[in-house]
Amino acid sequence: MPIFEYRGLTKDGKNTKGVVDADSLRAAKLKLKKDGIFVVNLKDKKKSQETGERKKGVTKTKNVPVKDIALMTRQLATLIKANIPLVDALGAVSEQVENPVLSEALADCRNMVNEGGTLHKALGKYPNVFSNIYITMVEAGEASGTLDVILIRLAEFTEAQNELRSKVQSALTYPLVMLSVTLLLLAFLFIFVVPKIVSIFDNFPQLKLPWYTVVVIDFSGILVNYWWLVLGIGVGIYFLFQNWKKTPSGKTKWDAISLKLPLFGEMNRLVAVSRFTRTLATLLNGGVPMLNALAIVRNVVDNDQIAVAIDNARSNISEGESIAGPLKKSGQFPPIVIHMVSIGEKTGELEHMLVQVSDAYDFQVRNKVESLTSLMGPVVLIIMGGVIGVIVFAVMMPMFELTNIAG
Repeated sequence: MPIFEYRGLTKDGKNTKGVVDADSLRAAKLKLKKDGIFVVNLKDKKKSQETGERKKGVTKTKNVPVKDIALMTRQLATLIKANIPLVDALGAVSEQVENPVLSEALADCRNMVNEGGTLHKALGKYPNVFSNIYITMVEAGEASGTLDVILIRLAEFTEAQNELRSKVQSALTYPLVMLSVTLLLLAFLFIFVVPKIVSIFDNFPQLKLPWYTVVVIDFSGILVNYWWLVLGIGVGIYFLFQNWKKTPSGKTKWDAISLKLPLFGEMNRLVAVSRFTRTLATLLNGGVPMLNALAIVRNVVDNDQIAVAIDNARSNISEGESIAGPLKKSGQFPPIVIHMVSIGEKTGELEHMLVQVSDAYDFQVRNKVESLTSLMGPVVLIIMGGVIGVIVFAVMMPMFELTNIAG
């Protein structure tokens, strides 16, 4: 069924836009009119996309925020649990969600399912919207006939991941803002304030400046005369670093370094372990086989060092051995994780143990982020105060000498 994109006015005179699926342009207009929308513009979404693709030569689906995916998943699970047919549930959710990219993807998936396709294959057409974990879990739910249960677990999983990511981002916002303000303040001092004071020193050639004052004046001169070069070097280093991280060898080396960084290394490891345990537990609870689950999880941790340990564990399991042994040999996982996984394998409650570990590590990540946030603020203030103190000292000492000369 074609998908049409519309712009129109509601009964209250407010502008509105969105997508609607209908058999034809006329049917789409009638459907919108029935919903109380006066159509201003209506076009076939697929045709307009194909026209844009021919002009640009590329096609790329935009990413959708995790919170939108989580909300949509819970809504879809609720409808399916209420025994509403999948096609109707997809249609209702596609009209409910506010994100236009997600709404369009769901409407397209509804059409494919309505034509006899499976949901997981339809979702697979949108890899930037639905992750590999999401698609694999839906496939397992369809195969086992427990799609509603799987979707609820997926909603809980995505909500937990989104909550953890939001806490980390919000906690790091304050230190980053403080650091940015500090850099701007220092740049203002070196570019505008110090040169004006230096002009006073130039009127007294007999004044001998101490070495630290000379260093401050020289650095100020570099920023005043070559600020464009300093900015260009900084930007160049940033892009070179980002390109280096994208190379296979660069990513492997940086992943190893990121786990050993002062302050942040432990937090990076906690986040990776939390992702590993929660994702593996979600996949296993969803009926995904262990080997397939580990193949997916290795990409979720987003760290090559830990991914290698997971690959070794996967090889061991394929040979009939345990998962705890390779994880312990890698040295990348804390002892409590190895202990809990080993007990879970012996008792047959591996999923439950993984959930317990994940909850504990999520709690540790939150505490670590809060402690880092409380520490970063004073550290930035101390650095800013120290640098400003050096500048003031370097300027005031010659000023005192000028007072003696004038006297």
